[in-house]
Amino acid sequence: MRIVLVGPPGAGKGTQAAYLAKNLSIPHISTGDLFRANISQGTELGKAAKAFMDAGNLVPDEVTIGMAKDRMAQPDAEGGFLLDGFPRNVSQALALDESLKTDGQKLDAVLDLEVPEDEVVKRIAGRRICRNDSSHVFHVAYSAPQQEGVCDTCGGELYQRGDDTEETVRRRLEVYHAETEPIIDHYKAQGLVVTISALGKVTEVTKRAMEALGRDAA
Repeated sequence: MRIVLVGPPGAGKGTQAAYLAKNLSIPHISTGDLFRANISQGTELGKAAKAFMDAGNLVPDEVTIGMAKDRMAQPDAEGGFLLDGFPRNVSQALALDESLKTDGQKLDAVLDLEVPEDEVVKRIAGRRICRNDSSHVFHVAYSAPQQEGVCDTCGGELYQRGDDTEETVRRRLEVYHAETEPIIDHYKAQGLVVTISALGKVTEVTKRAMEALGRDAA
């Protein structure tokens, strides 16, 4: 299957993408991984992306599109892929459509993870990270530490990242509504969008997604 995964920040796209890719036996292609791989390998696209990022600018669509096309052309993606974070706007969606058409391929579905805005804010703004080890993550409502402000694992100080504040999260949501959400209408016109609720346990959401895609969860 060839799938695009969309949803607002805090919808759990990365988590669901990993589970869905495993269940469907297709590679999970995320924008973040594309950038890291190209930059670390020193590709021309990676060098171009790094130059923009180092200058504090957004990476142009054509660079992101180039990376995505290169990745989708790799052997492990011949039987399908799950795109996470790409396309992020209608311009990229149109480029993806054209690229797939050129290769005689098409998308099977666009999976839209739906989460109420207040829940997104609650999920992200409630996160607390350990200063000693960023892999130690807690949540004031869903997985609170035994002692407030102290990591259960190593005793380190827990803090809220600057981009996890409510104000920042709401700004990120505004960007999502303005830039990314329009791709849902773009794909609805093609009859590709499948919308599911991303509320509940991770396994519940995965099962819901697999059923929406017409597949059984492993």
